[in-house]
Amino acid sequence: MASPDNLSLAFVAGEASGDLLASRMLSALRPQLPDALMHGIGGAKMAEYGFISDYPMEKLSVRGLFEVLRHYREIKGIQVALRDALLKERPSVFVGIDAPDFNLGLERQLKAAGIPTVHFVSPSIWAWRAGRIKKIGESVNRMLLLFPFEEAIYRKAGIPATYVGHPLAEVIAMEPDVTAARNSLGLKQEAPVVAVLPGSRMSELKYHAAVFAGAVKLLAQRDRSIQFVTPIVNDAQRQYFDALLKQAGLQDIPLQIIEGQSHAAMAAADTVLVASGTAALEVALHKKPMVVAYKLHWATYQIVKRMITSPWCSLPNILSQETVVPEILQDQATPQSLADAIWQQLTDENLRISLRQRFIDMHHSLLRNTAHESAQAVLDVMRKR
Repeated sequence: MASPDNLSLAFVAGEASGDLLASRMLSALRPQLPDALMHGIGGAKMAEYGFISDYPMEKLSVRGLFEVLRHYREIKGIQVALRDALLKERPSVFVGIDAPDFNLGLERQLKAAGIPTVHFVSPSIWAWRAGRIKKIGESVNRMLLLFPFEEAIYRKAGIPATYVGHPLAEVIAMEPDVTAARNSLGLKQEAPVVAVLPGSRMSELKYHAAVFAGAVKLLAQRDRSIQFVTPIVNDAQRQYFDALLKQAGLQDIPLQIIEGQSHAAMAAADTVLVASGTAALEVALHKKPMVVAYKLHWATYQIVKRMITSPWCSLPNILSQETVVPEILQDQATPQSLADAIWQQLTDENLRISLRQRFIDMHHSLLRNTAHESAQAVLDVMRKR
């Protein structure tokens, strides 16, 4: 391991969820390595711990096979440039946070050159493309796992792996404060609240904005007392979202748009309409009923559906190994189908009670000191260098 005077650690996080995961790790690493250079690609939360991003994280935040192809040359250029810089620098460790299409290829080249590599968040090999396990073994010295059931998969493949829990289980309170959340968002305490989360990427907004907004319109016609709130990541996405609603003739629906504050929106909600992904797990950790919906480019969907091995796409169902929340995908995701499903989640009290207990159990199963355990795993890999 390099001396403290010239110690460097490289990280790559490709989107907002990775930025959050990495920042939790850095919160435990930085006190132990106060003078180390920590750089690569990351976001604002990582920067709070002295992380320096060499490229904008947003350059990697592209979703979908065909969408990635349009940005392939730029993304590949960033990967090659970063690889060359790291091969010259030879950091004490490289940590890839999620973004497997970008990070695993980079990690394989760095590991082959003798640079220790850690990958944080297993690709969903239990859901699709199980054959990736071989590439993972060639790419990483240690895999850090968010979910307990993943340990057996890596043990069987002979790949060193550590279950560190999910940091969101620490961040989100076991008992969210609904009253405080509604007050913070200026929502009425006595009226029902539906949170609408169409996704954190521009490409997700493109496919979800109109259909989600159409569902809001139908629900508002059914019950005028419902309050609707949508968290949007930043002003650029808000402008894009507004433009999509205007294009669909839905600009006048009763939807309160807020910047950030997604956890406040979830805590305030009686039920949530959410694009599949980490956000669905966040909703579960807030103990809220939900409807999971997702749409892709048609050609992307035709390819992806043939590669999926899991009967579910949302984390609450995958972790439960049964359908506990509805998943409405692709052509089935219409304003009417989403509105009907949300209405059931909103009005079925027995269902709400049952889901709450399931989600409490799920929360406990994911609760670990993730910051400490992930940081310790990285330090262990560095010491074995």
